[in-house]
Amino acid sequence: MNKVEHIGIAVSDIKTASDIYEKLLNTGIYKTELVEQEGVETAFLKTGPNKIELLQATHADSPIAKFIAKKGEGIHHIAFEVDDIEAEMLRLKNEGFVLLSDKPKPGADNKLVCFVHPKSAGGVLVELCQEIKIA
Repeated sequence: MNKVEHIGIAVSDIKTASDIYEKLLNTGIYKTELVEQEGVETAFLKTGPNKIELLQATHADSPIAKFIAKKGEGIHHIAFEVDDIEAEMLRLKNEGFVLLSDKPKPGADNKLVCFVHPKSAGGVLVELCQEIKIA
């Protein structure tokens, strides 16, 4: 794993949260994106080398809606950048971690992603991210 790629924050209202974080971090939203397969709308902010991803559910059955219903708004996951997501997934499986998918999926911000189950990562939802290379 190379570095922390971003911290994901579950929010009920992405517009309100965007206003708060723009003021807090003294920077603007640089990208918004709808990730339909995950039922989420995202907004990204960057301050220095650090990125924050705000996540709002687009329907009641989405993982973000379920998270907020159970735990309320707040930190949802921490994402780590990797060079080879499939190799990292295999390494983690061999180390005994439980992954939430067998193959990486397209995610927001031009990334392939895979999540590590929080029960096998000390209660933290961990996301692996690999930049999708455009040929």
